[in-house]
Amino acid sequence: MTSSTPKPLRVVVTGATGNVGTSVMRRLAEEPRVVSALGLARRTPRLSYPGAEWAAADLTAADAPERLLRLFEGADAVVHLAWRFQPTRDPAVTWEANVLGSLRVFEAAATVGVPALVHASSVGAYAPGPADGSRVDESWPTHGWPGAAYTREKAYLERVLDTYERDRPDVRVVRMRPAFLFKESAAGEQLRIFGHRLLPGRLLRPDLLPVLPGVRGLRFQALHTDDAADAYARAVVQEVRGPFNLAADPVIDGRVLAGLLESRPLELPPALPRAALSAGWRLR
Repeated sequence: MTSSTPKPLRVVVTGATGNVGTSVMRRLAEEPRVVSALGLARRTPRLSYPGAEWAAADLTAADAPERLLRLFEGADAVVHLAWRFQPTRDPAVTWEANVLGSLRVFEAAATVGVPALVHASSVGAYAPGPADGSRVDESWPTHGWPGAAYTREKAYLERVLDTYERDRPDVRVVRMRPAFLFKESAAGEQLRIFGHRLLPGRLLRPDLLPVLPGVRGLRFQALHTDDAADAYARAVVQEVRGPFNLAADPVIDGRVLAGLLESRPLELPPALPRAALSAGWRLR
């Protein structure tokens, strides 16, 4: 291998069987520079991609620190995607999996000297945006919104990575901050996360939704998971570092969403859907 030939890369991916993880593993299998992609999940899946290997790793298990050291040995990059969304009513459980699990990943990567860490943060890590609804860039504060475990945990890990970068300037740290990520094969899982018991999947069909209730003022952005996976792969093979927002146009509001579902929008005052979601949350 000459000095001008890019080094072949060995990559380890946590949360490799999730919505984003499966797309990332498939995209890494297509990347010429990646000669090995090791996917970690709580249970070894029945999935097959060229050059991909799989190993079981539970980030909350007692032996996780030692196991991660062995799995990360010789890796050129760790892509940390593992995240637990449920149960939302028990933040101690999600904190253990998401925050303490992430700390174990970061520590193991540092101990064995992995030169690149690509972390799945989120737009949810951002503090509330401008009152006029204008867009923000990666310099916007990442204090999160204190009312949800998800945003608290994402924001906390941003502070952890601040220290990680300061103490290890030779490590290339990339923070991906994606908007809502969707793909058809994960629709059922995402419905359970966002819709609770109030939105049975069989009802979310355009022919059954002549009117789409919506929250007045609702605006968000989304991205196909495969596009996010492409960004993760680029972060692995390119010498980039720092935070990156991942989102696609257009900004989605009630009218855009209704158009996608071939329905007519019906705006509701925020109190009504808030009460309905609260009831669904209690049912879980």
